[in-house]
Amino acid sequence: MSRETIAILDFGSQYLQLIARRVRENQVHSLVYAPGVTPAELRQHDVIGIILSGGPASTYAGAAPKPDPGIFDLNVPILGICYGMQVACAGHGGRVEAAARREYGRSRLCVTAGDPFVRHLPAESNVWMSHGDMVTGLGDDFVALARTANCPIAIVRHKTRPVFGVQFHPEVTHTPEGGQLLRNFLYEICGAAGRWNPGVIADELIAKIRAQVRADARVICGLSGGVDSSVTAALLHRAIPGRVTPIFVDNGLLRAEERTRVRAVFEGHFKMDLHVVDAAERFLSRLAGVTEPQEKRLRIGHEFVDVFRAEAKSIPNAHYLAQGTLYPDVIESGHSAAGTAANIKLHHNVGGLPAELGFELIEPLRDLFKDEVRILGELLGLPEEMVWRHPFPGPGLAVRIIGEVTHARCELLRKADTIIIEEITGAGWYRKIAQAFGVLLPVASVGVMGDGRSYSDQNVIVVRFVESKDFMTADWVPIDPSVLAAISTRITNEVPGVNRVVYDITSKPPATIEWE
Repeated sequence: MSRETIAILDFGSQYLQLIARRVRENQVHSLVYAPGVTPAELRQHDVIGIILSGGPASTYAGAAPKPDPGIFDLNVPILGICYGMQVACAGHGGRVEAAARREYGRSRLCVTAGDPFVRHLPAESNVWMSHGDMVTGLGDDFVALARTANCPIAIVRHKTRPVFGVQFHPEVTHTPEGGQLLRNFLYEICGAAGRWNPGVIADELIAKIRAQVRADARVICGLSGGVDSSVTAALLHRAIPGRVTPIFVDNGLLRAEERTRVRAVFEGHFKMDLHVVDAAERFLSRLAGVTEPQEKRLRIGHEFVDVFRAEAKSIPNAHYLAQGTLYPDVIESGHSAAGTAANIKLHHNVGGLPAELGFELIEPLRDLFKDEVRILGELLGLPEEMVWRHPFPGPGLAVRIIGEVTHARCELLRKADTIIIEEITGAGWYRKIAQAFGVLLPVASVGVMGDGRSYSDQNVIVVRFVESKDFMTADWVPIDPSVLAAISTRITNEVPGVNRVVYDITSKPPATIEWE
């Protein structure tokens, strides 16, 4: 795809993906690269600007990552954020030292000089700091544009080159004017045209699919009912109608009415050749007696591949396999231009199918973030309920049932989960929550049901609501207690086998979002 791109060099920032998303929210394409990416590589991708991310290293440490000095000779604007500013200044005669006082949290920024980079910023505003080092000397090449009480050099620009730096984090919401600062860099400094929008994305992806798929071949698509695989299937249908076969595997571990919803959309609305495989008994038998979370994932993943392979053989002329891989998956798995190392999840929805299945892989969404995929889904005509559904783990209810997974325990959790979703939807909270679900604990809890004591056959349901932008970190949701009360009352009244409901108020970190 030919487009103007902002290259983001990854120095280990916890906000790396957020920087990339903020650029794209301004309708400018962005890609993440390794810190030592060469100027030649950047020229190949129509790079119109470079952002040096933050990171945990100190520029004066021997093993600190450094950019290729040649990027400063590309004659494209460069913005350094936190560590990125320090490394840019240090490479041009500046001095970086440990700050007398580490700075974390909000600070008051004062703009001290005029420049297109700080245009439209108020004289004073709040910014979010997170640093232990700071630039203490500018040398002959840079000038300061702003300061804080603890950081005399908070924004800089090079005197003759389009190189800028900020000591704070403009990408986070805690910096209210950060969006304006990024827009200034993208449009005032880089001269972006702002052509990265859903319509253009859809047209380019459709053209790419048509160019990749032979006219005599079919594409099979692993369909889970989640937004990623659903948008992938809808996009393929728009690009090559009549030549796409989605395969939906009902493993008995899905949300309530999942099969019905998928049939209604892809068979009923899109008129696609949907293959539904009823494999619930196979999966549940493989999970019998298994309580260890990782073993659950392994068995589900292996069974899924076997079921999918058998069904794929029944589809004539199937030469391609489509998956809903997203850009964060690519970055975190170490296969992006950033080259970062990370563990790949054992079973991520219907992704991760092995190469020996014998199909050529199509991953049309691998350059997109989740919010871009949702907008694309709306453009393609997917129902709002499907586009904005909360994430659901690949192993399904198996990792939300602590202990052994059985048909009865799945049914119990499905009923409780349905009540949770109905109540937050009715109260107007669904779109305010990033992920909402119930967890079934194998904990007997003393209770009173009617006039009698209940214990041995009773269970505990944990309600988990989190808010998150990227799911790398998450906070529990301080939801209206009346909503929780309604959920608790309905579950204990309507779901036999549950006599206690609790609310999880743990953030990520230290906890994960899912319980297993």
